[in-house]
This record gives sequence, C-alpha cells and structure tokens, in this order.
Amino acid sequence: MFKKKPNIKPLSPLRSSDRRRIADQIIAQFHVTVPPKEEEGKPENGPENTALGIGAIRNSLLPDSSLSARFTTTVGKDLRQVSGTLYVGSHPNEEQRVLWIKLDDRLLPTVYTLWRNPGLTPLLHTPEIVMQKLKGGADLMTPGLARGPPFPANARKGSVVAIASLERPSVPLVVGVCEIDVAGLQEVVGAKGHAVRGEHWEGDEVWAWGQGGSSGRKAPESSEEWDSSNGMKELGEQFGKAIVDDSEDDQGEGGVSVDLAPSEHEKPPRRNDFVEGEDGRPYEEVTVEEKQFSTKEIDDIFWNAFLYGVHQARNNNRSDPQHRLDFPVSQSAIISNLVLPFLPITTASQAAALQVKKTSWKSAKKFIKALDKARLLKSKDRDGGECVVLDIDFEDSAVTGFAPYKLPKKDTTGAESGGGGGGKAVTAGINPSDNSIGQKLSKIDLYKPKEQLAPIFAVSNTNSHELYLPSELRTIINSYIDSENLVSGTNKRLVNLNPILANAVFDGSTPLDKEVLAKGTVPRDALIDRMVKSCAPYWVLLRNDETRGEAKAQAGHSPKISITLETRSGNKTATKISGVEVFHIHPQSLAEELQKACASSTSVNQLAGSSPKKPVMEVMVQGPQKDAMIRALEKRGVNRHWVEVNDKTKGKKK
Repeated sequence: MFKKKPNIKPLSPLRSSDRRRIADQIIAQFHVTVPPKEEEGKPENGPENTALGIGAIRNSLLPDSSLSARFTTTVGKDLRQVSGTLYVGSHPNEEQRVLWIKLDDRLLPTVYTLWRNPGLTPLLHTPEIVMQKLKGGADLMTPGLARGPPFPANARKGSVVAIASLERPSVPLVVGVCEIDVAGLQEVVGAKGHAVRGEHWEGDEVWAWGQGGSSGRKAPESSEEWDSSNGMKELGEQFGKAIVDDSEDDQGEGGVSVDLAPSEHEKPPRRNDFVEGEDGRPYEEVTVEEKQFSTKEIDDIFWNAFLYGVHQARNNNRSDPQHRLDFPVSQSAIISNLVLPFLPITTASQAAALQVKKTSWKSAKKFIKALDKARLLKSKDRDGGECVVLDIDFEDSAVTGFAPYKLPKKDTTGAESGGGGGGKAVTAGINPSDNSIGQKLSKIDLYKPKEQLAPIFAVSNTNSHELYLPSELRTIINSYIDSENLVSGTNKRLVNLNPILANAVFDGSTPLDKEVLAKGTVPRDALIDRMVKSCAPYWVLLRNDETRGEAKAQAGHSPKISITLETRSGNKTATKISGVEVFHIHPQSLAEELQKACASSTSVNQLAGSSPKKPVMEVMVQGPQKDAMIRALEKRGVNRHWVEVNDKTKGKKK
C-alpha cells in the first residue's frame, strides 16, 4: 500500500485521553491480556496493581506524547484513493517513527511496533525469495506459506498477521491481512489463491518516514521473544495464554509478549473481567485524567501570554522607544513573537489545547481586535482581510504591573516531541529534529563549453569537457585573445574576429551576428558574454562544509523556490511554497513550523504536474504569509534571491 509516498498532513499531538482510548482499542482488537501485578499485602487482582499493568502495556503500544496525522494514498491498478490516520511516537532513546496505521476502523501495527511487542499478532513464515517479492508490494500466495500446517490458530480470514522469512524466522518484516482462513488449511502444496494481502513492510514509505527526512531503522537480526524456541510455547500448547513482562512497572520500557488466541475450551475474557467488581468501561477509571481547560481559562492564558510578551519586550529594550518592534506589525508576527513563546506549555496535550482556534475569539484577528478594544494596542484592517498592529501601549498599567510567571525550559519533555514545552524553540515552531535549520547553503552556476569552442580551450591547455565558473571562462577567453594577437590596433576594447571565433560564436542567426561579421570586430565584453551564454548551463548546491569537487553538478539553470499568493473561497488569501526539497528542507517540518509561527492551518500535498517517481511537495498556509515563509527559509540558509514570489491576489508578479 505504501510503495509510493503518501500525502501526510501536519502532525498534531494526541490528548492523553485519546491516547488511552486508542491503546485500549488496540488491546481489545489484538486480545492483549492485562494481568494483575502481585505485591505484598495487596490482593492479586486489586485495581491499583491492574492499573500498573495497563499503563505499561499502553506505553509499549502507544507511548506518551504520541502524535497523529491524516494521510491519503492510492492503491491497486485503478489507483483507488485511500485515506486514514498515522500514529507517530518514540520510545526512550529512539527516534520518532510511525507505530500504527488506522484504515477505516482497523488498526495495523508497523514493523517498529512488532519488533518491540513480540507475539502481538500471529506470525506466518515464507522463504526468503518470496519475502523479497512481498517487500516489493506483492501479496502472499497460499503455496508460499511455510512451517505449516498447522498454522497459528488466530490466523483467520480478516485478521492482522505478521510475516517473517525462514532465514530470520523471529523477525517480522511484513504486516498484512488474511484473505482466507489460514489456520484451517490442511495442505498448501498445490493450493491456489491469495493467502495474505500485504499492507506494510520494511522498506516502504511508512517505514522510511522520519522527522527531518531521516531514513528508516533496519530490522534486528533476531528476536528471542518472537522465536518459538525461546519466547513462545510449542504450537497446540501456547494458544490461550498471555505473558506480560511488567517487572519494571510503568516507568520501564514495557514490552508485550502475547499468545495468539484463547484455547477452544476457554472463553475469551471480557474486557471488564480484568477489573473485578467493575461494570463500567475498563481502564479509564484507573488513571488520573489530565486537567482539561475551559474556553475561559484558555482566553485568560492567551491574554496573560500577550501581557508577558509586551512586558518582557519593554524591560529588555528600554532604550528603544519602539522596544525593537518595527510597526506596523502583522497579526501573525504578534502571535508568534509576543504570545506563543509565553504560553505555559509543559505537555503535548497542553500544546494541543492552547491554540488560538480554541479560544472564544477563534482567530488571531479577533484576538487582536479584543486587545484593541481593551486599548492595549491599536490595529487596522488592510486589503486581503489581514489585521496589522500600528502601536502597542507599553505603559498601560496591565503591562507595567504584570507579574511574570515561570515558563518551562526548552528541554521540557513536551518540547522534544514538538508538541509543547513552553520553550521558545517550540512555541516559535522550531522542530529540534529538523536538521535543515542553521545549515549553510551556497549555490554555484557552472558552464560547459560546446564542441565548437574546443580550439579556444586547447590554446590555454584546458579541457573543454570540464565545468567552469564565469570568471574562469573569462580568463580562458582573454588568454586566447592575447595568444592569437586579436586585440585591435586602433581600439584595445575591440577584438578582431578570426575564423574560429566567427564560426563558433557568431553563426549569423541574428541581425547582430551579421553586423559583427561585416565589421570583423566585436567589443571584448560582448564577445565574452556571448561565449558564456553559448555554453551549457549547470549548477551545484553546496551544503555546510561541502566542496565543489564533492558535490554533483546538475544540468540546466539553477532552481528557485516558488512562493505563490492566491485568493481562495472568495476573499481569503492562501500562500503556497514549493521546490524546497532541492535545498535539503523537509516539507513536513517546514509546514509544522509555519503552522505555529503563523498561527494558521497548513497542508502538504504533491504539486500538480510533478513526477510520481520524484514528487515535489507543496506546502499551503492560510493567509498572506510570504514574509513568514522567507524568514523560515533564511533560517535554513536560503538566500532571498533564490526565491521567486508570484502574487496573484494583485494580478502582478513581484
């Protein structure tokens, strides 16, 4: 399904209650048994001990500070569009990875989840030669099944299964859905038809996804817990029991080792059977709900954050009458510089709750208008519906008498996931894992001479097949002119044409060529400029300490990043940016930063007309956000001259 890169929208933090609900759905779907934890002086099935077991399992399946994002992709020969949700998370000392895929109401584990939670699904096997086909997107045919019958009892039609190769039988590499009752097969030799439909595998685009464009993590060489000789009992004895290693409580790394099905003589336990005496929904009662903010509380937090920002700007820049604010200031700049850095965000769930759209004002513009009504600032509407701030009252009693509160540090737990933390790097939209921030870029234009100019380069003992800078070409041409004594005796700025220059440079295709050939002379600068333009253009982009000899030159003119402002849905303005991949910028990370810096919604989609093999992604931000985009690009080493702006809202190109 994910052989081609899906279109993934920006990630958003999961609320703690949603994370627990999804984890409980996983526990129910995959029949994960939650055991009691024995402690001295406490009953074996006490609610407190059960809570510890549930917490460890939940964290192992879906860690704290997990994120989610909607995606769309196409499947099948008819390119049928499919949409769903990706759940991203990271375990201690690991990078963020896609851990779960939700299609319709079914949750599919990725290989990263299976490697950490052995026994979560039935494990089927196939020869290595078949595994290579599966990792290319093929389905597993019935004759390709190995190490059976019998097969795992839970491998029924419609169930989620993992597939490993015979060479590495304890390492799942493919996740699929049974299209037949594999458990009921009595014979596979000579059988026909599809057995398992492949959905995800090691090496596909979901496996390869990572923050900042990092590549996927390779599979372990072996896993004792998945190996039937070490971690699971022999077939026929194992089905019906579950082993949960929770010896390190909720703070450990967790890990779930689950047998695949209840025995035929044992009724599967109901979810509430795990908590004795409870008739309501399980699990929710055993953990403490994180405080949910009311709309009034969110309003107060944003109001105080603005006062804090103005108070700090006033105290830090007393010598400047404008306190280093260049008025008029856009509404997005006010939000990103004077509000977001001063929100008391400590967890990912708080980052999700403390957003402008969840205030009673619902938008940055209405928030600014409310501050204007309170006479804390002066604002004015401009064309396109944008609101700008003309002045701020730094001497208002609410500002001068404001009592600052403690802000979380940049390295707060929530900050590392990009979902909060209160630090300025996070509130301004900077993703710590985005390695393009702070990079140094240098773009060089090179030229390759055409064959007709080879005699000119031979005189200077240079190779006409090499790539040269314009300054290097000028030196070579001047050397040729001097060696052939082509400088005019009457005017040293003129060059006399010889047969080589006349045939190679001036071919008579333009009126200027005919005039030059008739006179027999040409200005030196015009000759050099004409020769440079006749060469084939190339370009190379150097990153950080990379040298010209290490980078590979690309044919054609050097690319530019495109920023387009256009009107959508009547009078609403949207800003689009594309072509950032060439400059080592990950579109998804850029979208997440712009979402926070502009306090606006963003989306990432494939640019219309780009190649499916090498897709160019387009980031769209609501509102006129050209300046915010250019600032984000400059932080990533992009020169303003490398950006082309097309403002369609005014009907002209800038």
